[in-house]
Amino acid sequence: MTSNQKLDAKKVAAFFDVDNTLVRGSTPILFGKVAFRGGNIKRRVIWRFAFEQMMFVRRGEKTNSLQEIKDRALSVTKGYQVKDLEPLLKKVYESEIKPRLWPETVKALKDHLAQGHEVWLLTAAPIELAQLIADDLGATGAVGTIVGRKDGVLTGELVGDPLHGQAKRNAAKKLAAERGISLNKSWAYSDSVHDLPLMTLVKHAVAVNPDKALTLYAEAANWDILRFKRRDLKRG
Repeated sequence: MTSNQKLDAKKVAAFFDVDNTLVRGSTPILFGKVAFRGGNIKRRVIWRFAFEQMMFVRRGEKTNSLQEIKDRALSVTKGYQVKDLEPLLKKVYESEIKPRLWPETVKALKDHLAQGHEVWLLTAAPIELAQLIADDLGATGAVGTIVGRKDGVLTGELVGDPLHGQAKRNAAKKLAAERGISLNKSWAYSDSVHDLPLMTLVKHAVAVNPDKALTLYAEAANWDILRFKRRDLKRG
């Protein structure tokens, strides 16, 4: 078999970022907001999370502080029983995340599936939450951030680094090696310039609601750019 025939035999995949790409806003912040509601937390803390969610939507991942906000949102899981995590995640998904799925990005995801492509969500969100979204949309799978646990209780700390920046590129390369995926034929969707390591790894990159820095890069590289407004959510 020639090298070209081997390449043709490989699979095609589409890698999707989640926050502000597949979902309007930050899923860890939405998770933190719902987790707060279940406990004895002051109202001002909930309002702070609501404000941070609004700023995330407006600015994207423009500053390092937004990653800190995400990490703090995950920290509210500290002390939760692992057995209680699944119903909490389902509640977060149904009440906060599912209504915020961008219809056009979901359509793109399903179009890839219809073409026989593998579809993977690569996100800094908790892996359990990412997998829940992937399962509901029919995606092949998800790779996400791991929240620590000990003796059946969540520690609120992250295991390893969040799946962010270079870590997403490494995750895609690992999936490609394990599953026989041709990165030279594959796709990546993201809103953030921090995902350039992933987007420049594949043949086709699509900027979704891109931040300013990614917009400049996408225009120079002649990538497709998708932009949505909040009113587009009602069309799904």
